[in-house]
Amino acid sequence: MRIVMTGHAGLYIEANGRSVLCDPWFNAAYFGSWFPFPDNASLDLAALSSPDYLYVSHLHKDHFDPAFLAEHVNKETTVLLPDFPLDELRQAMEGLGFHRFVETQSGRAVDLEGIRVAIATSTSVADGPIGDSALIVDDGTTKILNQNDCHPRELSSFRALAPFDVHFLQYSGAIWYPMVYRWSDEEKAALCREKRKRQSQRALHYIQAIGARHVVPFAGPPAFLDDALFSLNDLDDDPTNIFQDQLSFLWWLAEHDIDHGHLAVAGSTIEVGPGTFDVVHSLGPDELEAVFREKRSYLSAYRGRRRAQLAAAVPAPATGEVEPDHIVSELANWVEPLMENAPAVRRALGGPILLDVGRYGVLIDPDAGRIRRAGPGDETCADHSFYFDESLLVSLVERRVHDWVNELFLSCRFEAARQGGYNENVFSFFKCLTPSRMEYLEASLALVQRQAGAGTDAGPIELLRCGDYLVQRRCPHLGADLSRFGHVDGDVLTCALHGNRYDLRSGRCLSAEGLDLFTVPVDSVDASRRSTKLQIDVGGQGSATARSEDE
Repeated sequence: MRIVMTGHAGLYIEANGRSVLCDPWFNAAYFGSWFPFPDNASLDLAALSSPDYLYVSHLHKDHFDPAFLAEHVNKETTVLLPDFPLDELRQAMEGLGFHRFVETQSGRAVDLEGIRVAIATSTSVADGPIGDSALIVDDGTTKILNQNDCHPRELSSFRALAPFDVHFLQYSGAIWYPMVYRWSDEEKAALCREKRKRQSQRALHYIQAIGARHVVPFAGPPAFLDDALFSLNDLDDDPTNIFQDQLSFLWWLAEHDIDHGHLAVAGSTIEVGPGTFDVVHSLGPDELEAVFREKRSYLSAYRGRRRAQLAAAVPAPATGEVEPDHIVSELANWVEPLMENAPAVRRALGGPILLDVGRYGVLIDPDAGRIRRAGPGDETCADHSFYFDESLLVSLVERRVHDWVNELFLSCRFEAARQGGYNENVFSFFKCLTPSRMEYLEASLALVQRQAGAGTDAGPIELLRCGDYLVQRRCPHLGADLSRFGHVDGDVLTCALHGNRYDLRSGRCLSAEGLDLFTVPVDSVDASRRSTKLQIDVGGQGSATARSEDE
């Protein structure tokens, strides 16, 4: 099997005379904030233009690049479709002119001519209705797992299709937290240090659980080329920077006794087969070293080459020609009907949300189901507040961007503040600004709320032994299997998937508000019922709304 890295999460896979192009990304994303790192502009795009199959893992802009697909990929290519709740990915591909599709079922292998593939999907509320997915390709002698930045809560689909020869996975940050928050530099540095540690540990968990012969870290970090965002790049292997690069992570893996990790960047070619693995880089040794060792100079030169594209991607500053009342009215006419039909979403949002764009503010009031221009005192009553340039709001509203996470929030072109704990439902809401998406979110949250209020009708939950305690096996955040993702240190249980920490004595979440972990001392349970995994009816105590900020 031959695999060419095309940059970020992009692969071009050739096996048995067939080819699969995965997640090709070449253009600026998120209001010009993200560019591929390292630069992949020198790749031969014609060599990627006629694959037999095209796989887009999900609709985030660093994976789905419509401009590249429209201009460079043959529309006779067959698209491999993940099993997502909504058919938005298919619709997006059809809109670009693709008309051949293979629909898959999550975790089930499909025999294609010359190769066998499977796509495992993640479709929790946090993943959103667009979902996320991972691809497995098997040519009969070699099998690879392209996990990209999919974070499954259990690994049964992967285990059923193992063993793997190569495991490609994300390891670096792809989020705005905690950098955008209006907290002190000291507090943000501490949170960044913890975030970087958690994301590395999560990747390590996947590596150890999958057990592939070879590991290739990819799908991050992006390059931040805008002057206003340039400091987000990890220029000096800073432990308080969440955007760790490939070489730094490989060093970290080596410190944790993982010696089968490999560096591969855009243009690198991997040849893998039974008992063989070779990487050939398109860059010479000195050029490749300079990408990481002289990153500031490398990114500065990269920025110079992309200034025109960057300028075209960022909206021009608002001139005042657009009346504030017009923008507020347009937003209200668009979003209020969605809120009216989503009572569970409004309940989950909690308090008001403020959008402050400098010249004016907009208040989203979930309780009333209304959107209005903010007035005096509204900033102090808002649970979550977002501060960004007026031009970005105008762009979002005029284009009716239905997923603000996939545009505004991942851009990091904003600041945020909140009163109390993080409420993930706020960001889920901003992902779902279409009737079909809001309907999906409403159904998901309504089910969570019914379960949380069901009392003893919620039924039994499976328990797991953690030292001297029995705890619910599924993490209250997003249902991760704590028998695989849980790590105990003293009386603290940490879920490696998103870093939530729980006090085993009380069940209280130490890292976010609103989560309760069911826990009970082993000694308090009748001896006949003690075991590593068992069922005990604890009513609704295992249910909670997700409230941990992570990608």
